[in-house]
Amino acid sequence: MATPAQKTGFLVSMLLCFFLPISWAAAIPVFPQGTDLRLEQALSETESQAWALQNLKELRQLYQARGYQMAWNETLLPRLITALNNATEHGLTPCDYRVNLLENETVDAVRRELIASDAYLTLAGHILSGKVDPISIAPNWSMASRQRDLVQHLVTALESGEIEKSLDELAPRSHEYSTLKSALASYRKIAHQGGWGHIPTGKMLKLGDHNERVVQLRDRLLTSGDLATEPSDQDPAEFTAQLQEAVKKFQAQANLERDGIVGPITLRNLNKTPFDRINTLRINMERWRWLPEDLGKKHIRINVAGFYLEAHLQGEVPRVHKVIVGLDYRQTPIFSNAITYLDFNPYWYAPRKLATKDKLPMFREDPSYFERGGFELLDKQGRIVNAKKIDWKRLSEDYFPYKLRQRPGPKNALGQVKFIFPNQHNVYLHDTPSQELFTKAQRVFSSGCIRVQAPLDLALWLLRDEDGWNQERIDGIIAGGKNTRILLKKPVPIHLLYWTVLVDRENGDLRFIDDGYQRDERILQALDTMCPLLDN
Repeated sequence: MATPAQKTGFLVSMLLCFFLPISWAAAIPVFPQGTDLRLEQALSETESQAWALQNLKELRQLYQARGYQMAWNETLLPRLITALNNATEHGLTPCDYRVNLLENETVDAVRRELIASDAYLTLAGHILSGKVDPISIAPNWSMASRQRDLVQHLVTALESGEIEKSLDELAPRSHEYSTLKSALASYRKIAHQGGWGHIPTGKMLKLGDHNERVVQLRDRLLTSGDLATEPSDQDPAEFTAQLQEAVKKFQAQANLERDGIVGPITLRNLNKTPFDRINTLRINMERWRWLPEDLGKKHIRINVAGFYLEAHLQGEVPRVHKVIVGLDYRQTPIFSNAITYLDFNPYWYAPRKLATKDKLPMFREDPSYFERGGFELLDKQGRIVNAKKIDWKRLSEDYFPYKLRQRPGPKNALGQVKFIFPNQHNVYLHDTPSQELFTKAQRVFSSGCIRVQAPLDLALWLLRDEDGWNQERIDGIIAGGKNTRILLKKPVPIHLLYWTVLVDRENGDLRFIDDGYQRDERILQALDTMCPLLDN
């Protein structure tokens, strides 16, 4: 029989066996099912930086909320890889999102997990607001980008399993963006099928010509859909009236002079390849991603590259005006602001450089031109100087202690009205006495400001919500000739933009136009920069 001491020892042993596991268990952390401590470790060490993760802060937020559970299982990861490869549909490049590592099963599981979430967040950000920082391209950019909680967006996508759909939902909702996206797929198909041929340099091609280059021109326009199918007995080497109309159509879509003759500029545009078109589409889709969700229920858009202005009202475009923009060495800037007031019968204050280099020599040669042109000189106190007492020969670029301005009137450089949206560039919209310039296809004639055709119609549209304004009242102010400033009760947003591919509002056709300011290439280079950095 067991002694009392042995019985006591046995009871103590039993109690220890019962209670010790409880105390040990209390000391061990309890993690949710599927927790991987390596995730927490990887996100808290410099190793995550070595893996070139782009969204480290967001990744820590995501996995902390998930209790450091893995997110990408054998079902979701293939869906993500498909979505990343389909980034090309938005003009983006899959290698930016390290698809090669995600498809490589030998990559460490933790590293693959984090790269997968990082890739989703990176692509989501690019589709939402662009890959390229617009300020790096247009330093004056002032529009707010579209915002979303992308971590929460990813959480929702993981729960639903709809990875690709969740990314597509972040793209701009505009009709124009959707059209460019569809066109991108079409031009990739044309490129895959071999594209169109190159038309060699030579003499101008025009109606009545008959040679091999006309055959190449016809094939080019047939392939791109600019020329309808002709009768089977048509001589392909003959420059027919139908071919001439196809050339005119192409020229109109490209904002070229519509003469039906294939000269050097038209030939250069015809010889742009499907890959050139693909890149132009990618560039302009990126520009759309830069824009905010809402440009304003009532607002004005100006496409500086296309030389036109659109008045937008609740999703409709009731007015379109031709505009003239800045010369290449005086480019019209790209930015957003709001029109706050209109000046009818405005004064024009000549910039000092223009006054001394352009106008002063003319006044010296013909002093009467000063009065005929309606000019005035103001001293430093803003008082009008008697020009008859001025010795023009004493004045020079270095010595010109005046401001030169032009009185309201038919010769005034600003015409009958100007539209002011105060900005650091001193750029504004205005009328012009040089109406003949609006007949040109390429309208780059200003010093940076924007000249607008039919400006009084635009003024009436802006004032339509203001009390007491109608055409008769505006006509009366203009007839009176007195400088009159009208403050808008509610400023109207105005956006100066730059598009080199457009969707024609009348027929839905795509129009590729000249990149007059040579701004596309910088965006293209920026779109294609990341891949080599993330190759490992």
